[in-house]
Amino acid sequence: MNRHWRQFVTLPMLIVLLFMPIQALAAKKLIPMGEAIGIQLQLSHVFVAHDILLSSNKWMKGGAVVEKINGVSVKTLADAQQATQKNGQQQWTIQSEGKQQILEIQENEADNVISFLKDETDGVGTLTYIDPETQNYGALGHQIVDSTLQKAPIFHDGSIFLASIHQIRKSTPGQPGYKISSIEKQQARLGSIDKNTVYGIYGRWEVGYQKRLPKAIEIMHEKDIKIGKAEIYTAIEGSKVESFTIEITKVENERLEFVVSDEKLIEKTGGILQGMSGSPIIQEGRFVGAVTHMFVEEPKKGAAITVEEMLEKSS
Repeated sequence: MNRHWRQFVTLPMLIVLLFMPIQALAAKKLIPMGEAIGIQLQLSHVFVAHDILLSSNKWMKGGAVVEKINGVSVKTLADAQQATQKNGQQQWTIQSEGKQQILEIQENEADNVISFLKDETDGVGTLTYIDPETQNYGALGHQIVDSTLQKAPIFHDGSIFLASIHQIRKSTPGQPGYKISSIEKQQARLGSIDKNTVYGIYGRWEVGYQKRLPKAIEIMHEKDIKIGKAEIYTAIEGSKVESFTIEITKVENERLEFVVSDEKLIEKTGGILQGMSGSPIIQEGRFVGAVTHMFVEEPKKGAAITVEEMLEKSS
């Protein structure tokens, strides 16, 4: 009898132990940002940015990798500049379209060729979130593709900096607008860039931000996102983040579609701009997603990724 009683009372204790941790779990919270950021990736090699016609009537093709100058290995733009200080004709070894070439560069054209080289990719986007638990951030909601290479570049280091918007070129049907901005590199960098993925860039948040961070809010799961009113946080003047109203029109497969309804934003920008990628979307006080694309023929219409999907793909 006693043995059976002991078995009976053990069961409720197991139920309590199993259910308590589940009840204690809190919803994931992220800090929504919206700041314009300058993005800098240090590339793995020195690349030719544009096609260059040499005095020998040979072309140095855009996208070619400069491997050596006068037999000296080149890894950075500084290496190339130092190697070309030698007087006289120079011998450049490049990798172009899968083939190695050796080109003769005249002394008087070396400086011009150097001006067409690059060892970094720069751009402007929007900071999406900071995770207060891990001190990691996410931004853009899509991948950085180098305009010269026409693909995601291999990089060995990356940084984000605060940017300031000086002017706006409005979007019109068929002609995407953009933000004219400067990167505030005189300030400490905001964070590293550790990953460049199809879901955005990710890295470690650092201490360069001078303002007080906003309050973290709960993320909203896709099943809870409603068709209707929401907000985007973004900067269209200076470094000030503002809230603008949108209407979510579609939610499907971790993607959203929306229409800008805020008259101030439409008047200032025409709708969605290049550089708004990563702008946080908030609905009913919860974090929904990040702007990723605009519809070129309908600039008031945009697309976004859910922040839940963005966060999941960051790991």
